[in-house]
Amino acid sequence: MTTAVQNASVTLSARPGFEGANIRTWIGFKHFAYLVEQGVLQWFRERGYGPGRLYHEHGVGLSVRDCSLLLPAVLDVDDEVTVTVTPGAGGRFAVRLGVRRGDDPGSGEVTACRSRVRVALVREPEAPGSAPVPSELAGLVEEPGGGEVGVPAGDDPAETLRAAGAGFVWPWRVPYFYCQYSERMQHSGYVRVLEEVVDRYLADRGVSVGRMLRERGWIPVVSRARIEVRGDARLEEPMWVTFTVTDLLKDVTYDARMDCHVVRDGRLVRVATATILHGYAVSRGTEAGRLATLDPDTAAAITAGGR
Repeated sequence: MTTAVQNASVTLSARPGFEGANIRTWIGFKHFAYLVEQGVLQWFRERGYGPGRLYHEHGVGLSVRDCSLLLPAVLDVDDEVTVTVTPGAGGRFAVRLGVRRGDDPGSGEVTACRSRVRVALVREPEAPGSAPVPSELAGLVEEPGGGEVGVPAGDDPAETLRAAGAGFVWPWRVPYFYCQYSERMQHSGYVRVLEEVVDRYLADRGVSVGRMLRERGWIPVVSRARIEVRGDARLEEPMWVTFTVTDLLKDVTYDARMDCHVVRDGRLVRVATATILHGYAVSRGTEAGRLATLDPDTAAAITAGGR
């Protein structure tokens, strides 16, 4: 990886993870988010405030709290991506992913992603260090916990959420490999949960990814997404993930929302929320890459229980 600092920005060159090439050699949206996170971490590292130092010396965990993605172009597994990170106020960053198309060295970059990110420094009770946070970062410090307290959970939180209008509920448990700093679920974990709950939702509606790929050569494609952490879920804590389709746009894409709840003191607490705009792309033949138009049966299956 190469890096260079220009003014207040950082630019680095990176490649998407091989793991993200699930259909042909296109990269899924999750790895766009990983590249964005990588760029923001590099901005801190180049100023001497890498996450390791912040944790061990200052007792805080560098955490992504909010990340939006606008995805106007695809990434391929062999793409070399230029990640440009520009800081704003209050721990906010603008991130651009650019990629060069074609063999002409003089050709310009195509924007593959525009992202807005907010980070925080969360106090970690078990961290070994406790030195004061550098003054230029002091405004980013947050206490752990939080979340949005809602209604009583009842005997079955899943039923409570369904009664409140959730289109699909997935009971889950926070694994250690989705966590950071030994305790809290990290932002990238919610990105992974968003990817999985869409997969589970489509299978539940009879239009699984595998079926649509086999029968029609269609694959899910994401145009935009936003994942916001509003409170802290803990290692091995039960979580209830809901997914609800909110709108169908021109029979091509559908808007949906994910919410993540835990139970604290007998009440549901929302710790994360996300929105995603999904559609299908043709994966084979001469029309590969083109957006597919949803037929009435597919649209009805996707929106069942939502909208």
